[in-house]
Amino acid sequence: MAFSEFRPLDEKSLIEYIKAVPALYSKLGNNLDDLKVQEVGDGNLNFVYIVVAPAVLSSSSSCCVLPCDLLCPAVLQALPYIRCIGESWPMTKERAYFEAVALKEQGRLSPEHVPEVYHFDRTMSLIGMRYLEPPHIILRKGFIAGIEYPLLAEHMSEFMAKTLYFTSLLYRSTTEHKRDVAEFCGNVELCRHTAQVVFSDPYKVSQYNRWTSPHLDRDAEAVREDNVLKLEVAELKSKYSTFIVVICFL
Repeated sequence: MAFSEFRPLDEKSLIEYIKAVPALYSKLGNNLDDLKVQEVGDGNLNFVYIVVAPAVLSSSSSCCVLPCDLLCPAVLQALPYIRCIGESWPMTKERAYFEAVALKEQGRLSPEHVPEVYHFDRTMSLIGMRYLEPPHIILRKGFIAGIEYPLLAEHMSEFMAKTLYFTSLLYRSTTEHKRDVAEFCGNVELCRHTAQVVFSDPYKVSQYNRWTSPHLDRDAEAVREDNVLKLEVAELKSKYSTFIVVICFL
């Protein structure tokens, strides 16, 4: 463990942290001189950094395609608030623990579809994992760009089948299943946050709602006054709240 108590990291302090963690610096070929750290800033909840040693930098200062024994780690740190909002919306940093546990279990069950977790530090709420280097991109961005993914349905269904079946009562004993359900009930705050921002806030006046005003004022009001829509959303919220599925955000 690099630090004995929690502290937020930045590009500079993260380098010092990595130098104290063999599971991370070994992925950089033990080349710890002039490490490059970039905060990619693409997460709503967490801070995400890409770490690269000079020997594996490409001409564009991003990760190139690397042999499997020399990989750029991605480092995620959860702070005690929602990143995209700030300290005005607090959230437990323990969410990183549940993400790490879920990723490790999903990686065990479906390793071809889950990036490897190299390191987890519960005190620092920090996960070190494999960075999926270019040409990989975030799926959302691919959809927006109109890219077709002919194997997406096959890969997602295989991942879901393996992870859902092998963590269910169809496969696990009652004792094992109840133990895991009890463990993940501790993730209540992240589940509550998702329910709030997806199933509640958009359909009423809420502190964090944003839209292009005045151009979309009527559309926003129409959503708030659509009781049929609210009923449908309430049914979806009920399904979300009563059917436990482990979902992780990077």
